[in-house]
Amino acid sequence: MRKLWIPMLAVVAFILFQALIVVQEGQRGIMLRFNKVQRDGENKVVIYSPGLHLKVPFIDQLKILDARIQTLDGKEDRFITVEKKDLLVDSYVKWKISDFGQFYTSTGGDHQKAADLLRRKVNDRLRSEIGSRTIKDIVSGSRGELMVGAQKALNDGDDGAERLGIEVIDVRVKQINLPNEVSSSIYQRMQAERSAVAREHRSQGQEKAEFIRADVDRKVVLILANANKTAAQLKGDGDAQAAKIYADAFRQEPEFYNFVRSLKAYEESFAEGGQNMMLLKPDSEFFRFMKAPK
Repeated sequence: MRKLWIPMLAVVAFILFQALIVVQEGQRGIMLRFNKVQRDGENKVVIYSPGLHLKVPFIDQLKILDARIQTLDGKEDRFITVEKKDLLVDSYVKWKISDFGQFYTSTGGDHQKAADLLRRKVNDRLRSEIGSRTIKDIVSGSRGELMVGAQKALNDGDDGAERLGIEVIDVRVKQINLPNEVSSSIYQRMQAERSAVAREHRSQGQEKAEFIRADVDRKVVLILANANKTAAQLKGDGDAQAAKIYADAFRQEPEFYNFVRSLKAYEESFAEGGQNMMLLKPDSEFFRFMKAPK
């Protein structure tokens, strides 16, 4: 009999081990009995929270679901803006299971299937949001509105993520690029616009330069004219004063004035090395001051 107790205890221990199930923190469990979801009296799926639970060995099977926040890192996809311009948008989504019974009913508890279904919904919502905005709106200020709008649309509506038992926590656009053909056309247009602006600035600069040169030339002519006028006036005043001084001086000494004039005439006549020739009478007035005094 003792020999029979040992195998019996081993069988009982094995059965008890099979009857005990543990749901870890961050997980939820759904019990399947003969591959059918176990439900309560209200026909709702029974959800097993973290802890130790019992099941019927070899009949019940516990399906573990991850209750933590998941990340759906989407691939870069092509979207069209309201301007009919193509954009390459790279995004990711944070989501978690909000209704474990609905999630299992919709996806069979397969996270990969849920991610594929959610990815299609995310692409549809992003396509709708981007299709109602311009490139400038998407790249600049309204990107936050785009992401909030996509998140709200994914959680609401008859065809939202709620039908999968999923709640979308966040939608983020990581990167926005232009296709190569669009980038080339935009760069060419930007280059043409910048060239036109540069030509306009050069033209305005040349026009201003010509205006400045003309204004400076006018001022130079005016300054020179005023300077020449002032110089002529000063010279005239000086000549008049000199003439007056000479006249007053010569009026007092006429003989001295005649002597100075004769010296000046001698100087001019005998200039250039004495090569000038003059025909004069010996008693000419020219030799007046060359004669010896009597």
